[in-house]
Amino acid sequence: MDIFQVIRDRRSIRKYKNTPVEQEKIEQILNAARLAPSWKNMQCWRFLVVSDPAWRSALLDAFPDDNPGKKAIAAAPVVILVCADPSESDIENGIAYYIADTAIAFEHLCLAAHAVGLGTCWMGWYDEQAIKRMFNIPEQIRVVGVTPLGYPDQEPKARPRKELEEIAFYDCWTNG
Repeated sequence: MDIFQVIRDRRSIRKYKNTPVEQEKIEQILNAARLAPSWKNMQCWRFLVVSDPAWRSALLDAFPDDNPGKKAIAAAPVVILVCADPSESDIENGIAYYIADTAIAFEHLCLAAHAVGLGTCWMGWYDEQAIKRMFNIPEQIRVVGVTPLGYPDQEPKARPRKELEEIAFYDCWTNG
């Protein structure tokens, strides 16, 4: 699958088949995430792969009941916690780049997963402190996002996107 097709066709998946994910595929997508660019090549990201059913079940307590992604976490055979060590990045112009660094790696992970037939759904609405306590994540580490990972049991339609003319400017910012 070519990169533009992967980008165009990737969707957030919230329903998963009860099919185990092969370790080789997990490692393949983690390697894709590992290759992401980062601030001064410091590679602040960390990934915690949760496949044990008891740990995945416990993780549900960190998600609000009205979070629509909670069912995806419950159904997926694997969950990946995408974390960062802010000390392995920097702040410039008031921007904490560990978030950008980790977001790039997270997107690499999501695109690679889609390319090998797996689904993901970036989630950010959870109790970070509860997750850190649950999984013994060191205090300085931030949980930037969480994604279920598994074989999709749905084919969501494309969501609307703004036209390029609405979001891209050339040489000078123009007001529409």
